[in-house]
Formats: sequence, C-alpha cells, structure tokens
Amino acid sequence: MAWTTTERAALVATLRDTDPDKDTLCEGWTTRHLLAHLVQREHAPLRSAIDMITTKKPGQERFMSQLVEQAWSSAGYQALVTRFADGPPSWSLIGRMGDAANLVEYVVHHEDVRRAGPRPAEPRPLPAEEVAAIWKRFRTLTKHAYRRSPVGVILATPDEKRRVAHRGSETVTVTGEPVELVLHALGRDSVAQVEVTGPAEAVDGFTVWAAGSRRG
Repeated sequence: MAWTTTERAALVATLRDTDPDKDTLCEGWTTRHLLAHLVQREHAPLRSAIDMITTKKPGQERFMSQLVEQAWSSAGYQALVTRFADGPPSWSLIGRMGDAANLVEYVVHHEDVRRAGPRPAEPRPLPAEEVAAIWKRFRTLTKHAYRRSPVGVILATPDEKRRVAHRGSETVTVTGEPVELVLHALGRDSVAQVEVTGPAEAVDGFTVWAAGSRRG
C-alpha cells in the first residue's frame, strides 16, 4: 500500500484549519510558504531547484514567492490547498515516485506545521504499517543526515530496531519512534521526542552539534 495518498489527505486537513500566517519549524517560512513549496515541488520542479540554489534567505524565494502572493487572500490560500490536494500532474516524476519521494516529505512538513509555536502538538498516532514504511524510506537519509556528526550515531526504536547512521570512535544512541527519529535527523531536534544516550562527553558534543549544525 502507498501511504502518500493518506499523508497528503491528512496534511491537507491540517493546512485548511491552520492560520496561513502561522510560523512553521522551517525558519523563514509561514504555513503559506510551506504550502507554496509543496505545490511548486510537484508542479514546477525546475523553479524549485532554481529557488533552492539562488535563495540566500528563506522566505525570499524568487519563484515560490509568486505562489505565496497568489495565496495571500483567504480564497487564494484555500485554492492553493485544493491544488495540493488534487495531486501532481501526470507528467510529474516526483508524483510517479510515490512513497519513495513523498512519504517522508509529507510527514516531516506536516509536523513542521503541527509542532511549531509555544504549544507544539503531540505526535500523531499512525498505523503500524505506515510507521514501518517510514522507517524503511528513512534508510536512505540517515547516513547523509549525520555524516558530519562529531561522534558515531546509532538510531534505535523502542521495539529494538537499530541502524548505524554514522561511525565514530565514540558513539551515541538516539532512541525514539521512527517519525521522531526522522524529525531529529532532519534538524527538528527541538521538537523530536527522542532520548540520546552514551558517554557523557559524546552526548554533550552531539547535542550541541545537533542543535546548531543542520539547519535549513
């Protein structure tokens, strides 16, 4: 079963009920910006690539800002949500890749909206099969996410799944549910519900690195 459709619908419901001007966990982006990003990556991937390469400060993307402007009114915002809800065009490579390209993307950006602000939402209960799919799709990101860690990193789940993300002379273990591990690996460590264990000095060094070295 592909979980992308399920996650898209859940994200759409949250986007419809969220203040477009609410900040997200993506620095410089409001909910309106995040929605524009999701639409642009599916409908105009070349523009997304150009924005990624040329933008110096989040929130000032050349092409994405045009979608943000179109969604400035309440009606415009809801129209953009509907465009995202309708899915990518038939020619979209990202759309054809299904869970491989979109599952983690949707899950993380959903939490970027839900957990932002002084009172972050609690983790969503997800089907076990979907959690397993997230853990599987997350595999390709782990080594990249922790490649510059000052210590070795092992990711572990409460049901004792383990994955070596980075090797080092000293090692810490980051334990949490798969969604929480994804959030931590992708720089959302301030809201990720994980436990970091290991030698005290290694834990301290890793925590400082995680808090400041992987933003963006």
